Order: sequence, then C-alpha cells, then structure tokens
Amino acid sequence: MPIYEYQCNDCNHVFDVLQKISDDPLTYCPECGEQELRKLLSAPNFRLKGGGWYETDFKDKNKRNLAKDSDAGTDSKPSDAASD
Repeated sequence: MPIYEYQCNDCNHVFDVLQKISDDPLTYCPECGEQELRKLLSAPNFRLKGGGWYETDFKDKNKRNLAKDSDAGTDSKPSDAASD
C-alpha cells in the first residue's frame, strides 16, 4: 500500500498516511480538526512486509539470490576449472 503525505492549509501540520489506492483522500486535519487537508506531491514511499522476500524469490536449488554471493561464485568457478 502506498504512503501518502498530507499538509493542513490551516495549521501547516504535515503527516504521512498508509492508504489503499482506492481510498478517498483525507479531508480533516488530525491536529486542528479543520477540513483543510491537501495531498502533497512527494517522492513515492512504500513498505515491504515480510522477512527475506528477496532472498526467497526465484530461488534455484540451494543458491541464494544475493549479489555478493553470485559475484563470489563466478570468481571461484574459473579457479576450480584451472586446478582440474
């Protein structure tokens, strides 16, 4: 779910809200209670939930999908072939 940033035109309170895309925009300020909120244009924010989502996605056998592991694996293959 995206995180939207709002600012109150009355009291200038700025805050972030986690909302569904289909949710209606907020209108009432949580600080002053006035109906003066506007959605701000800002860098997109999002939250990744769960542990190890990248490492477990597209996993092939016992290999790990980490850049440092894949770089180390390519370095060791030529040396193994040269020693045989």
